[in-house]
Amino acid sequence: MPSLFRRKSADVVEADRPQDDVPEPEQVAAANRVRGYTPSKKELGVVTPKRPAAGRRPAGDTKALTKQEAREQRRARRAAISEEFRREGGPRDRAPERGLARDVVDSRRTVGTWFFGGALLVLIGSGPTMPPAVQLGSNLLWVTLAVLVVVDSVLISRRIRKLVRQRYPKSDQRMGGLYFYAIMRGMTFRRMRTPVPRVQLGDKI
Repeated sequence: MPSLFRRKSADVVEADRPQDDVPEPEQVAAANRVRGYTPSKKELGVVTPKRPAAGRRPAGDTKALTKQEAREQRRARRAAISEEFRREGGPRDRAPERGLARDVVDSRRTVGTWFFGGALLVLIGSGPTMPPAVQLGSNLLWVTLAVLVVVDSVLISRRIRKLVRQRYPKSDQRMGGLYFYAIMRGMTFRRMRTPVPRVQLGDKI
């Protein structure tokens, strides 16, 4: 005779439990959130978009540049930029009025190109160990160079002002800036001028 006090087996207990006691998925998720559980994107049904392929290295392009090749490319880019600047100059050099000022200077011989060489001779000749006659000659040379540079600068400025007023009557360029730009170019050796001269000596401007 079976005992009245025997515990039911686990299967019998589960069978006797009402179906309404089975927790719903929403209840399980709520209970997990209370306990601090973070569900995964897959459980939440969130679809993560794939990253765009723009900017990535193609799958077939597995060859990377070596340090030597990258260095050669950087050197070539710098050389190209330097050559472009030497031919055309910077943005401010490309104004038509400045191009005209450069042509005025480049079409003539300027005293300024001899100024620094003469200044070096004056510096050597005026040393304390030099004879008085040499020192006097150096001082006279210095004064002569200074006067010639001033006269040449005035002539260049007058020429630029005349041509700018004739060809660009509505120009908004400051004439003082053009004068200084031309004078400094006139004091630079022809081979060192940037942008490079586009006219020859003696050409008519």
